[in-house]
Parts: sequence; structure tokens; C-alpha cells
Amino acid sequence: MKIHQAFSALVLGCVALAAQASPKVLLVLSSEGRDAGKTRPGFEMDEYALAYQVLRANGLQIEVASPAGGAVEADKFNPEDDHIKALPPEALALLKATRRTGELKVGEHQAIFVVGGKGAMFDLPRDPALAHLLGAHVQRGGVLAAVCHGSAAFAEVRIEGRPLVQGRRVTGFTDEEEAVFGKRWAKEYPFWLEQRLREQGARWEEAALMSPKVVVDGRLVTGQNPFSTAQAAEELVRLLGQKPVARTPFKEEASMNLVTRWLGGEKQAVRAALQAEPQKYKADLIAMLGVYQFKSAADDTARRQALAVMELAQPHFEHPRLRLTLAQAHAALGEAAAARRLLQALLAEPKLATQDRNEAQKSLEALPS
Repeated sequence: MKIHQAFSALVLGCVALAAQASPKVLLVLSSEGRDAGKTRPGFEMDEYALAYQVLRANGLQIEVASPAGGAVEADKFNPEDDHIKALPPEALALLKATRRTGELKVGEHQAIFVVGGKGAMFDLPRDPALAHLLGAHVQRGGVLAAVCHGSAAFAEVRIEGRPLVQGRRVTGFTDEEEAVFGKRWAKEYPFWLEQRLREQGARWEEAALMSPKVVVDGRLVTGQNPFSTAQAAEELVRLLGQKPVARTPFKEEASMNLVTRWLGGEKQAVRAALQAEPQKYKADLIAMLGVYQFKSAADDTARRQALAVMELAQPHFEHPRLRLTLAQAHAALGEAAAARRLLQALLAEPKLATQDRNEAQKSLEALPS
């Protein structure tokens, strides 16, 4: 009996020791949000959900902080998305009682991950406690990561009097993405992220509009947009000396991975994967990505990439606007015959909305004879 009790105590002690040894990560969120982003912008729930789940899957302890502390509010999100529905209750509970950045001590956490969302552009750069924490954390050799607008937290951080990002490879929400998706809040920002970090001497890197992009510079990890979150979190795990565990990607991740492979030349394999298991992907997301990339394309190379993305989605997402934009892309690339076929087929649809019909007719009339 005594031997059994001693053995049990030893096992419990080892478990407790293992839990204590598990690295602790701080997720930093904006406190700015009100009314799901209607009256004040908040943090991005999609980014929080992905970062939390990747980090927890790798056994890391997580705490959440914000400039004001207490409950924080996200911008509007879709609660039916698979990565949101998979959030455990304890992850949601953390959002109701975040720690205030001013009460945090340097060295409490082995890594810090700053979540984005438009609210991050307002309160994170003006939080002196956060700026001090991040600077001291970096000087101690801690891992620092940010995704999307989260990199705005770096704007006021100084290391020995120099901007944190000076001379370092970084990314974040781009000016191009801001122009398309910034909506009402962009005009109120104290600065635009890409412009400010470039001014501070950052070696800025970016991918095509809303494409995944993660940059690792030493122990600094940055992700371009929400679709970069999971990869950024996994890079943080690697910098803590662990190999990220294998996991099944959520639908948005899987869809963006398909796009990357498609553009990389794996067309037959990608087409087969999407055809075999369409429920694993979001064809509407792929279509939207292609449409937005085409509308913001500055040259034919970008237009061809956008066209390729739309063509991947088209067999699995039937929508008049997608077909219209496909035709416009062909026309912009000088492929009048392909554009004409698409527009004539679209105009033959009896239930085509008046606005779409008028735009399709106008596009058809603009084609060379």
C-alpha cells in the first residue's frame, strides 16, 4: 500500500513538473472593440481561434492580455466556421478576463503572439506598457510573433533607441490589402502599417493580396494577414524548440494551401483533391480571393494569377459575378474570344440580375470585333 502511494505521488509530481516546464505563451489582443466592430473595431476572432488551437495542440500554456484588461470584444465573425466551432470553452473564458498589459512582468512568458484586427491599429501602438514589455522581451531573447494588424504593436517599440523593426525582415497587413478591406476605419488610423514600418527601416516583404505569407527573422515571426495565422503560430512553436504536431487543417487553411499548390503547378493533383472531397474546402473563399486579386492587379502577371485562382474555384462555385469577372480577366489579358464566350453564355441566363446583365452587356460591347 505504501509503495503504491509512493508511486502515485511520484507520478503526480512528474505530471506537475511537466506542466510547469511547458512554455508559456502570451496572446495580446486589442481592447478597442465595441458592438462587434460596429462602433469601434476590435480583434480578429479567426486569428485568435487559429493561434490558440495551434499553440494548445503543441502543449503550450496560454494567457491572454489586452491594454485595458478584462473582457475584450471581437469584430463580427462567423460562429459556424469550423475553426471557431472547435474553440474549447476555456479559450472563450480567457476573452472575458484578460490580463492588463500594465500588470505583466517581463520574463513571465517564453513567447508573445500579437493578434490582429483593426482595433490593434488604435490601442496597441499607444500602450506604453505593451511597448516596454515587447522591447524587454526581445532583449531577453524571447520569441515574438504578430499577425496581420498585430504588427502595429511594434511601431513604438525601441531597442537601444532604435525601432524594433529597423533592418529586420517583416510583414503585416499591406497597404494594398488596407485599400481593399480597410473600409470605414482605415481613414481614422494613426498610420498605415506597411508605410510606418517601412519608414522605420523594416525590410518589408509581402505576397499577393490576402495570400498566406510568414516571415521569420531570428526570433521575430510576422504573418501578413488572417490566412497566415496558423503558419505563424507553428513557426513560434519551432522557435521554442519543438516540432509542431501534425494536425488536420481547417477549411480556410486547406483552401489556401490548395491555391498555393495550384499556382505552384500541381494542377492535376489539386483538381483531383477538390473534386474528390469538396466538403473539405471553401470554393467560395477561393473564388473571392481570385476576384479581389484581379480587381487590384497592377500588371498582367498579377492578372494571370488572379485568373488562375478563379478558374480553380469556378467548377465548384457557380455565381454570376465570378463568371463576369472571369470574362473581364480574359478581356484584360487580350483574350477576347474566351471573354466573349463567357459573356454570351452569361447573358443567355434568363434569371440574371439586372445589374449583372447590364455590366455583362457593357463588357461584351467593349470587346474588339
